[in-house]
Amino acid sequence: MSLVVLVRHAHSQANAAGILSGRRPNIALSEKGRTQAQELATRLGTLKVKEIRISPLQRCVETIDPWLSTKSRIRRVEDHGITEVDYGTWSGRTLRSLSREKLWKIVQENPSRVFFPDGEGMANMQARAIDSMHLGLSSTGTGAIVMVSHGDVIKALVAANLGMRLDDFQRIIIDPASITVFDFSSRTPRLLLLNDSHSKIEEMGNSPTRKRLLVGGGSGPSSKKKSK
Repeated sequence: MSLVVLVRHAHSQANAAGILSGRRPNIALSEKGRTQAQELATRLGTLKVKEIRISPLQRCVETIDPWLSTKSRIRRVEDHGITEVDYGTWSGRTLRSLSREKLWKIVQENPSRVFFPDGEGMANMQARAIDSMHLGLSSTGTGAIVMVSHGDVIKALVAANLGMRLDDFQRIIIDPASITVFDFSSRTPRLLLLNDSHSKIEEMGNSPTRKRLLVGGGSGPSSKKKSK
């Protein structure tokens, strides 16, 4: 089973202050986020991973470090393709003040048309994130691809994998430290988990391949029969 595990960074200091941090440096996890990062390490557990791709921003690195500190021989990639959106002059401003901007309504209703002042376009962000995901899927080895990224980036990947328009991606919620999982073992990606903040996923990743023909919605992960 070819799994892509999308992890949003844990609660950050900017989240706590209601600030759109963008790519500004030195944005660390909040106290709540550090607790979430420890819990995330337990939830990922013994998941078999062939490659982990991490946004270079501090809050993403701090989120996954507690889990990586217990692992060895995992190929680690600092991936600028899944870094945060370049919000340009919006970076560092409060969400309250940004909600009064004319562009805010377009961000909410037609994000495919948005290009942030002195920043990048949302469609550009989605394209680079998709490229990174497929680079991970094409890498050698066995196990899941883990991608540690940001809310809007993960929402854009979910929309693309489900065949949704980017203009509909604001209908998707991705919380801090949440896990979203796609199975790429079939012709089209299948969503196994979305915005999950509690489940342990090691069993999902380490179980045998799911049957490709799903009737009635699927029957849950397969399990190996014990020999007598």
